[in-house]
Amino acid sequence: MVGAMTRLILVRHGESQVTVNRVIGGPRTCSGLSELGRRQAARLRDRWAEHPEFTADLVVSSAYPRAKETAEIVLPSLGAATLQVEAGFGEHDPGPVCDGITYQEYVDRYSPGPDSWHDDDPFATLFPEGETIAAFHYRVGSALRSVTEPNAGATIAVFCHGGVIDAILRMALKTAATGGFQIRTLNTSITELELVRRNTWCLHRYNDHAHLAGLPAETPRRED
Repeated sequence: MVGAMTRLILVRHGESQVTVNRVIGGPRTCSGLSELGRRQAARLRDRWAEHPEFTADLVVSSAYPRAKETAEIVLPSLGAATLQVEAGFGEHDPGPVCDGITYQEYVDRYSPGPDSWHDDDPFATLFPEGETIAAFHYRVGSALRSVTEPNAGATIAVFCHGGVIDAILRMALKTAATGGFQIRTLNTSITELELVRRNTWCLHRYNDHAHLAGLPAETPRRED
């Protein structure tokens, strides 16, 4: 008899204030959700409260304020009493030099080429003193194992980041860490995978954002 399969629900955080301000918001300077981001999270909460899809056995959040705030808003609809914070699910860390500077300051200081954000070398340093893609993927993969291995057969909801979802999908699909394709995961969208056997995932849905219908696509960005 096949045992219950582990179900993984990934939710990207709502729109962040650092995105509105056009700032690189790493773990040191993230300032949480924008007003629209809170509305997006409330829409997801209401969707799951009105039409329950699952009961989460475990709810996990990145340590970034924007992910934690999203999780705290949605949590009442998941049937889970507590929120577990796992720093390993944090976004790609730009390091202390670039964390908090504006996008324009980054371009002006470091003059990256047009392909710098999508460098095909996972060991390349995109941010001075920042995390490489290889290190980021190792961290996310370790965090994923830390919650799935001791909770086999559980339904696990993880509130995280676009880069984290990209990393997990690449691991699940066994593709290269960089290049090959791009995905654009929307704020508070749902991505669902199921671990059907050891190291073999089934992708059930990606970027489900039906609950955002009627909301603005984004908050007008701050001018540099």
